[in-house]
Amino acid sequence: MKTDDRQRPRHCSGRLFAALALAAWLIGEAAGASTDPVTYPHRPIRIVLGFSGVTGQALVRIVAERLEHELGQPIVVDPRPGASGNIAGELVAHAAPDGYTLLLHNLQISANVTLYPKLAGDTEKVLLPIAFINNNPLVLIGRKSLAANTLAELIAWMKTTQAKIAYPGVGSTGHLASALFLQTIGASADLVPYRGAAPALQDLVGGHVDLFTPTPQQVVGVIKDGTVKAYGVTAKEPLKQLPNVPSIVQALGPKLEVQFWQALFAPAATPAPVLEKLNVALREALRNPALLKSWDDTGVLGYADEYHTLAGAKALLHSEIERWGEVVRANKIEGQN
Repeated sequence: MKTDDRQRPRHCSGRLFAALALAAWLIGEAAGASTDPVTYPHRPIRIVLGFSGVTGQALVRIVAERLEHELGQPIVVDPRPGASGNIAGELVAHAAPDGYTLLLHNLQISANVTLYPKLAGDTEKVLLPIAFINNNPLVLIGRKSLAANTLAELIAWMKTTQAKIAYPGVGSTGHLASALFLQTIGASADLVPYRGAAPALQDLVGGHVDLFTPTPQQVVGVIKDGTVKAYGVTAKEPLKQLPNVPSIVQALGPKLEVQFWQALFAPAATPAPVLEKLNVALREALRNPALLKSWDDTGVLGYADEYHTLAGAKALLHSEIERWGEVVRANKIEGQN
């Protein structure tokens, strides 16, 4: 009881802060504030998240804290997962284009254009990327009892066996990467959907599925203690956190370089001066040494400066939409109704 009594005030104070910040944002929204770049921003900004997951949201909140410092206004992080991220995307696409409602989404938004053409619409016409923020390679892991010990042995086994591969939702990075891997090696498998990475990993450890492709942050511990086997990472080189896990890209070619990325978006009609101000603030936030160290310690990778510009981000989004659209079509992946 004493422990609960000590924890309760801290929990309530966090909720109170969030409620006050949200209330301030709502008041400003109702007031229909100006988007004059000279005074922007002069009230809280809401960042809507298009995904769930503790690891991803923790990364977002670190960025939000730095952006809050640069803009001098509170940032309200508003998770709106569901419908493969389309709920959040539509909310921001139809929000007032004044720079006070933004979207933070990941790679799935690029696949949704092909998976959900009626729901997602033409993302490039309704949303503009302010900058690409960070990315994670994936790591291909297998249950401990698999006979294969190397990537080559695993591929040979997969060509003679109908493996079961877990993935966290239709159109997720893990789903797309698994389909691309199978397409590249010329094998088929049973792709098994889960409601997130945690239950997928639990079933892998339990031996109910054979393979899974999460981000390194989710599985470094179970790889190092031998609970699962690691066959490769979808990066050009082995990761500092997993130096003994080889690069799938080096083994199978650049097509297998897959990065789970995150980017910040605004409604397409947002005035150019406001977009520029947001872009400058975000670029400065992404240079913060403490932020960069936290990423380096956990294996998160930053983007080159060219993808931190408005033009560079727009070009990269276009190429990602084309790339994952091809994977969706080639593998006949269908969105969930």
